[in-house]
Amino acid sequence: MQNVIAINAAARQGIVAAQTTSDEMLLDSIANGGRTAMHVLYSRHNVRVYRFVLRIVRDTTLAEDLTSQVFLDVWRTAKKFERRSQVSTWLLSIARFKALTALRQRRHEDVDQDDVLEIPDQADTPETSLARSRTRTILRACVAKLSPAHREIINLVYYHEKSVEEVGAIIGIPQSTVKTRMFYARKQLADLLKGAGIDSLAA
Repeated sequence: MQNVIAINAAARQGIVAAQTTSDEMLLDSIANGGRTAMHVLYSRHNVRVYRFVLRIVRDTTLAEDLTSQVFLDVWRTAKKFERRSQVSTWLLSIARFKALTALRQRRHEDVDQDDVLEIPDQADTPETSLARSRTRTILRACVAKLSPAHREIINLVYYHEKSVEEVGAIIGIPQSTVKTRMFYARKQLADLLKGAGIDSLAA
């Protein structure tokens, strides 16, 4: 019995230690077959990956399946992570590729994502700055009027808080293109919000 208690205590200590480890160190452990590290990485990022995929595919069952595939790929290919970006950026790159591939297989020509505010999150996003339901509804409607490419930029920058460099890595476009899309997306969104009577968000 004491042996069992000791084993359980050691396991708990291992989990606690892994939870305080950086994503990069977790990947190093995963590359060597570390299952505890895999569980911790999954618990850190699975919700955000799922929400990101869901905005693209608009299908909860498919989003769940693709999220599982993303982390299965991580388990299989952790050794290939080259540290040229954050782990979270790498995860979203894998997720985006899988989501777009799934859409192509379903013969969807246009990637019509949900807007950035469709699913609540505790991060500091445009949604969290709006206190009233009416204003959230107006903002959702305005974001929905943006092109798919511009909605994707808004999603990554404001919801996922990614830098220009990280957005470029995820989407696979030059940083200059990210900046251009961001400029026009913000300008169009500001005009739409101003037209809807929300001047305070139009800056």
